[in-house]
Amino acid sequence: MWKVGDLVARKSYGKDICFHIVELDKNGQSAVLKGIEVRLLADAPCSDLEKLSDKELQDYIAGYTREEDDVLRLIRSRRVIEEEKRLMRSDIKFRDNHDFFEKPGRVLHLDGDGSYLEKCLMFYEELRIPAIGHHVPEARMSEVLPHFLEQYHPDILVLTGHDGLLRKGQDLSNVFNYRNTENFIKAVKAARKYERSFDDLIIFAGACQSHYESLLDAGANFASSPHRILIHALDPVFIAEKIAYTPINQTINIFDVVKSTITGTDGLGGVESRGKYRIGLPRSPY
Repeated sequence: MWKVGDLVARKSYGKDICFHIVELDKNGQSAVLKGIEVRLLADAPCSDLEKLSDKELQDYIAGYTREEDDVLRLIRSRRVIEEEKRLMRSDIKFRDNHDFFEKPGRVLHLDGDGSYLEKCLMFYEELRIPAIGHHVPEARMSEVLPHFLEQYHPDILVLTGHDGLLRKGQDLSNVFNYRNTENFIKAVKAARKYERSFDDLIIFAGACQSHYESLLDAGANFASSPHRILIHALDPVFIAEKIAYTPINQTINIFDVVKSTITGTDGLGGVESRGKYRIGLPRSPY
Protein backbone atom coordinates (compact mmCIF):
# COMPACT_ATOMS: atom_id res chain seq x y z
CA MET A 1 0.00 0.00 0.00
CA TRP A 2 2.71 2.47 1.00
CA LYS A 3 5.85 3.34 -0.92
CA VAL A 4 8.84 5.60 -0.45
CA GLY A 5 8.01 9.10 -1.66
CA ASP A 6 4.33 9.05 -0.70
CA LEU A 7 3.03 12.29 0.82
CA VAL A 8 1.29 11.51 4.10
CA ALA A 9 0.18 12.94 7.43
CA ARG A 10 -0.22 11.34 10.86
CA LYS A 11 -3.82 10.85 11.99
CA SER A 12 -2.86 10.81 15.69
CA TYR A 13 -1.43 14.36 15.35
CA GLY A 14 -4.48 15.74 13.56
CA LYS A 15 -2.67 15.66 10.19
CA ASP A 16 -0.78 18.80 11.22
CA ILE A 17 2.40 18.16 9.21
CA CYS A 18 2.94 16.91 5.68
CA PHE A 19 5.68 14.28 5.32
CA HIS A 20 7.45 12.30 2.64
CA ILE A 21 7.94 8.62 3.42
CA VAL A 22 11.71 8.14 3.19
CA GLU A 23 11.99 4.58 4.50
CA LEU A 24 9.77 1.55 5.17
CA ASP A 25 10.60 -1.46 7.31
CA LYS A 26 10.76 -4.90 5.70
CA ASN A 27 7.24 -5.78 6.74
CA GLY A 28 5.74 -2.47 5.69
CA GLN A 29 4.43 -1.91 9.21
CA SER A 30 6.32 1.28 10.11
CA ALA A 31 7.83 4.19 8.22
CA VAL A 32 10.44 6.91 8.62
CA LEU A 33 8.98 10.27 7.68
CA LYS A 34 10.58 13.59 6.69
CA GLY A 35 8.71 16.88 6.95
CA ILE A 36 8.49 18.74 3.66
CA GLU A 37 8.96 22.14 5.32
CA VAL A 38 9.86 21.43 8.96
CA ARG A 39 13.22 19.93 9.91
CA LEU A 40 11.82 16.76 11.40
CA LEU A 41 12.46 13.04 10.96
CA ALA A 42 9.86 10.89 12.66
CA ASP A 43 8.98 7.22 13.01
CA ALA A 44 5.35 6.20 12.69
CA PRO A 45 3.30 3.03 12.34
CA CYS A 46 1.83 2.81 8.86
CA SER A 47 -1.60 2.34 10.44
CA ASP A 48 -1.35 5.96 11.65
CA LEU A 49 -0.67 7.35 8.18
CA GLU A 50 -3.10 8.85 5.75
CA LYS A 51 -2.42 10.08 2.23
CA LEU A 52 -3.18 13.73 1.63
CA SER A 53 -5.79 14.62 -0.94
CA ASP A 54 -4.82 17.04 -3.70
CA LYS A 55 -6.85 19.76 -1.96
CA GLU A 56 -5.17 19.13 1.42
CA LEU A 57 -1.72 19.22 -0.19
CA GLN A 58 -2.50 22.44 -2.05
CA ASP A 59 -3.78 24.09 1.13
CA TYR A 60 -0.74 22.92 3.06
CA ILE A 61 1.71 24.24 0.45
CA ALA A 62 -0.19 27.53 0.21
CA GLY A 63 0.01 27.95 3.98
CA TYR A 64 3.76 27.59 4.34
CA THR A 65 4.44 29.51 1.11
CA ARG A 66 2.45 32.39 2.57
CA GLU A 67 4.58 32.24 5.74
CA GLU A 68 7.79 32.34 3.69
CA ASP A 69 6.52 35.28 1.62
CA ASP A 70 5.56 37.18 4.77
CA VAL A 71 9.08 36.83 6.17
CA LEU A 72 10.68 37.84 2.87
CA ARG A 73 8.45 40.90 2.70
CA LEU A 74 9.45 41.85 6.26
CA ILE A 75 13.15 41.46 5.46
CA ARG A 76 12.92 43.53 2.26
CA SER A 77 11.08 46.38 3.99
CA ARG A 78 13.61 46.33 6.85
CA ARG A 79 16.49 46.49 4.35
CA VAL A 80 14.99 49.60 2.71
CA ILE A 81 14.63 51.35 6.08
CA GLU A 82 18.16 50.39 7.14
CA GLU A 83 19.67 51.64 3.87
CA GLU A 84 17.87 54.98 4.23
CA LYS A 85 19.26 55.32 7.77
CA ARG A 86 22.80 54.56 6.56
CA LEU A 87 22.55 57.20 3.84
CA MET A 88 21.21 59.80 6.25
CA ARG A 89 24.17 59.22 8.57
CA SER A 90 26.70 59.66 5.75
CA ASP A 91 28.21 62.86 4.35
CA ILE A 92 26.47 64.81 1.55
CA LYS A 93 28.66 63.53 -1.27
CA PHE A 94 28.17 59.91 -0.20
CA ARG A 95 24.44 60.43 0.17
CA ASP A 96 24.08 62.14 -3.22
CA ASN A 97 26.24 59.78 -5.27
CA HIS A 98 25.33 56.54 -3.53
CA ASP A 99 28.87 55.58 -4.49
CA PHE A 100 29.27 52.71 -2.03
CA PHE A 101 29.36 48.95 -2.05
CA GLU A 102 28.10 46.35 0.42
CA LYS A 103 29.90 43.44 2.06
CA PRO A 104 27.42 41.32 4.01
CA GLY A 105 28.68 38.45 6.15
CA ARG A 106 29.65 35.23 4.35
CA VAL A 107 27.88 32.00 5.26
CA LEU A 108 29.06 28.41 5.38
CA HIS A 109 26.01 26.16 5.66
CA LEU A 110 26.30 22.44 6.47
CA ASP A 111 22.99 20.62 6.22
CA GLY A 112 22.12 17.02 6.98
CA ASP A 113 19.37 17.15 4.36
CA GLY A 114 20.22 17.81 0.72
CA SER A 115 16.76 18.96 -0.35
CA TYR A 116 16.53 21.47 2.51
CA LEU A 117 20.02 22.72 1.67
CA GLU A 118 19.06 23.30 -1.96
CA LYS A 119 16.07 25.38 -0.88
CA CYS A 120 18.19 27.35 1.61
CA LEU A 121 20.79 28.17 -1.05
CA MET A 122 18.04 29.54 -3.29
CA PHE A 123 16.92 31.86 -0.51
CA TYR A 124 20.47 32.97 0.30
CA GLU A 125 20.77 34.04 -3.33
CA GLU A 126 17.37 35.75 -3.22
CA LEU A 127 18.47 37.70 -0.12
CA ARG A 128 21.90 38.60 -1.58
CA ILE A 129 23.87 36.68 1.03
CA PRO A 130 27.16 35.11 -0.14
CA ALA A 131 26.85 31.47 0.91
CA ILE A 132 28.53 28.12 0.38
CA GLY A 133 26.57 24.97 1.20
CA HIS A 134 27.50 21.33 1.68
CA HIS A 135 25.27 18.35 2.32
CA VAL A 136 26.93 16.54 5.22
CA PRO A 137 25.33 13.90 7.49
CA GLU A 138 25.02 15.27 11.02
CA ALA A 139 27.31 12.55 12.40
CA ARG A 140 30.17 13.69 10.11
CA MET A 141 29.93 17.45 10.60
CA SER A 142 32.53 17.67 13.37
CA GLU A 143 34.92 15.61 11.23
CA VAL A 144 34.73 17.78 8.09
CA LEU A 145 34.41 21.20 9.74
CA PRO A 146 38.13 21.97 10.28
CA HIS A 147 38.78 21.51 6.55
CA PHE A 148 35.79 23.60 5.47
CA LEU A 149 36.52 26.39 7.94
CA GLU A 150 40.13 26.57 6.77
CA GLN A 151 39.00 26.55 3.13
CA TYR A 152 36.21 29.15 3.29
CA HIS A 153 36.88 31.34 6.37
CA PRO A 154 33.18 32.16 6.84
CA ASP A 155 31.76 34.90 9.04
CA ILE A 156 28.66 32.83 9.83
CA LEU A 157 28.40 29.07 10.26
CA VAL A 158 25.06 27.28 9.99
CA LEU A 159 24.87 23.69 11.26
CA THR A 160 21.47 22.12 10.75
CA GLY A 161 19.58 19.14 9.39
CA HIS A 162 17.27 16.86 11.34
CA ASP A 163 16.76 16.35 15.04
CA GLY A 164 13.96 15.45 17.43
CA LEU A 165 13.14 13.49 20.54
CA LEU A 166 13.54 9.78 19.95
CA ARG A 167 10.60 8.86 22.19
CA LYS A 168 7.78 10.69 23.86
CA GLY A 169 8.00 11.08 27.61
CA GLN A 170 11.79 10.87 27.77
CA ASP A 171 13.97 13.18 29.89
CA LEU A 172 14.18 16.45 27.92
CA SER A 173 17.43 17.42 29.66
CA ASN A 174 19.33 14.34 28.42
CA VAL A 175 21.01 15.05 25.05
CA PHE A 176 21.15 11.32 24.33
CA ASN A 177 17.36 11.28 24.02
CA TYR A 178 17.63 13.38 20.85
CA ARG A 179 18.25 12.15 17.33
CA ASN A 180 21.15 14.47 16.47
CA THR A 181 21.71 17.04 19.23
CA GLU A 182 24.90 15.30 20.34
CA ASN A 183 26.25 15.49 16.77
CA PHE A 184 25.47 19.20 16.58
CA ILE A 185 27.22 19.75 19.92
CA LYS A 186 30.35 17.99 18.64
CA ALA A 187 30.27 20.12 15.48
CA VAL A 188 29.93 23.38 17.44
CA LYS A 189 32.84 22.39 19.68
CA ALA A 190 34.97 21.57 16.62
CA ALA A 191 34.19 25.00 15.18
CA ARG A 192 35.05 26.71 18.47
CA LYS A 193 38.43 24.97 18.50
CA TYR A 194 39.06 26.70 15.17
CA GLU A 195 37.69 30.10 16.26
CA ARG A 196 36.99 30.85 19.92
CA SER A 197 35.63 34.38 19.44
CA PHE A 198 31.83 34.57 19.43
CA ASP A 199 32.04 37.71 17.27
CA ASP A 200 34.59 36.53 14.70
CA LEU A 201 32.62 33.37 13.89
CA ILE A 202 28.91 33.41 14.59
CA ILE A 203 27.35 29.95 14.80
CA PHE A 204 23.76 28.82 14.42
CA ALA A 205 23.17 25.16 15.33
CA GLY A 206 20.18 22.87 15.64
CA ALA A 207 17.03 21.62 13.99
CA CYS A 208 13.57 20.54 15.14
CA GLN A 209 13.32 20.01 18.91
CA SER A 210 17.09 20.29 19.45
CA HIS A 211 18.49 20.66 22.97
CA TYR A 212 18.84 24.46 22.89
CA GLU A 213 20.72 24.98 26.16
CA SER A 214 23.42 22.43 25.37
CA LEU A 215 24.07 23.93 21.94
CA LEU A 216 24.58 27.38 23.47
CA ASP A 217 26.80 25.91 26.19
CA ALA A 218 28.89 24.22 23.49
CA GLY A 219 29.58 27.60 21.86
CA ALA A 220 26.71 28.40 19.49
CA ASN A 221 25.54 32.03 19.28
CA PHE A 222 22.06 31.00 18.14
CA ALA A 223 20.28 27.67 18.40
CA SER A 224 17.01 25.76 18.44
CA SER A 225 14.74 24.83 20.13
CA PRO A 226 13.98 26.49 23.53
CA HIS A 227 10.55 24.89 23.82
CA ARG A 228 11.52 21.71 21.92
CA ILE A 229 9.17 22.56 19.06
CA LEU A 230 9.54 22.10 15.31
CA ILE A 231 11.35 24.75 13.28
CA HIS A 232 10.83 25.70 9.66
CA ALA A 233 13.38 24.53 7.08
CA LEU A 234 14.26 28.17 6.25
CA ASP A 235 14.59 29.51 9.79
CA PRO A 236 18.42 29.12 9.79
CA VAL A 237 18.55 31.24 6.60
CA PHE A 238 16.50 34.01 8.18
CA ILE A 239 18.73 33.96 11.27
CA ALA A 240 21.84 34.18 9.04
CA GLU A 241 20.33 37.05 7.03
CA LYS A 242 19.89 39.25 10.08
CA ILE A 243 23.46 38.53 11.19
CA ALA A 244 24.88 39.12 7.70
CA TYR A 245 23.17 42.51 7.34
CA THR A 246 23.67 43.93 10.85
CA PRO A 247 26.60 46.43 10.78
CA ILE A 248 29.81 45.29 12.45
CA ASN A 249 29.66 48.21 14.91
CA GLN A 250 26.26 47.11 16.22
CA THR A 251 25.10 44.31 18.48
CA ILE A 252 22.49 42.13 16.85
CA ASN A 253 19.08 42.68 18.38
CA ILE A 254 18.18 39.15 19.52
CA PHE A 255 14.46 39.85 19.43
CA ASP A 256 14.73 41.18 15.85
CA VAL A 257 16.68 38.08 14.81
CA VAL A 258 14.00 35.73 16.08
CA LYS A 259 11.22 37.98 14.75
CA SER A 260 12.78 37.50 11.30
CA THR A 261 11.99 33.78 11.43
CA ILE A 262 8.82 31.78 10.86
CA THR A 263 8.95 29.85 14.13
CA GLY A 264 9.65 32.63 16.65
CA THR A 265 11.01 32.58 20.21
CA ASP A 266 9.55 29.18 21.12
CA GLY A 267 11.76 27.58 18.48
CA LEU A 268 14.85 29.81 18.26
CA GLY A 269 17.03 32.00 20.45
CA GLY A 270 20.58 33.09 21.17
CA VAL A 271 23.05 35.41 22.85
CA GLU A 272 24.29 38.92 22.11
CA SER A 273 26.66 39.01 19.14
CA ARG A 274 28.05 41.61 16.73
CA GLY A 275 26.84 41.95 13.14
CA LYS A 276 28.86 41.14 10.03
CA TYR A 277 27.78 43.82 7.54
CA ARG A 278 30.25 46.38 6.14
CA ILE A 279 29.94 49.19 3.62
CA GLY A 280 32.80 50.56 1.58
CA LEU A 281 33.48 53.29 -0.97
CA PRO A 282 34.05 54.17 -3.66
CA ARG A 283 32.63 51.50 -5.92
CA SER A 284 35.09 50.57 -8.65
CA PRO A 285 33.89 51.43 -12.17
CA TYR A 286 35.45 48.18 -13.36
